[in-house]
Amino acid sequence: MLGKLFGNSKTKTMTVEIAAPLAGKLVPLAEVPDEAFSQGYMGPGAAIVPTSGTVTAPFDGTIGHLIDTGHAVVVEHESGLELLIHVGINTVEMKGEGFKPLVKTGDSVKKGQPLIEVDLERIREAGYSVVTPIVVANEDMTESVDSASGDVEAQAPAILKVHLKSGK
Repeated sequence: MLGKLFGNSKTKTMTVEIAAPLAGKLVPLAEVPDEAFSQGYMGPGAAIVPTSGTVTAPFDGTIGHLIDTGHAVVVEHESGLELLIHVGINTVEMKGEGFKPLVKTGDSVKKGQPLIEVDLERIREAGYSVVTPIVVANEDMTESVDSASGDVEAQAPAILKVHLKSGK
């Protein structure tokens, strides 16, 4: 389906559909207990309160950056869109404990491919929130971002629709 978006189409705006990287409850960024995310400073998007600990690729792309501690990953779409998946709040403080990266920076990934295994219980036991913001890291490329809401399964289609500016 995305292939059609990159053809000789003369449409003004390209839309990248983001599949759910985790199963759980999709919530607005405003509900994230971290001002950088809740106020939109990190970019537009949504968050998932996860019920499973496997983070999967939300689309075919490349790992733009895997944070050393394994708590966050940037997945880059062929359009140039960069999506940050940040597991938990302040989980960098766990220094990688409870996170098992399954990919590395530069890897090509397919939609649905596991990226990180996360021990959600360990995060909770350490006193951190497991809410996982999913945000567009390069907001300057976007015209707008639409978000779904409610319970989602991993790989549920189009939890976010990112409308890219034309003439990138």
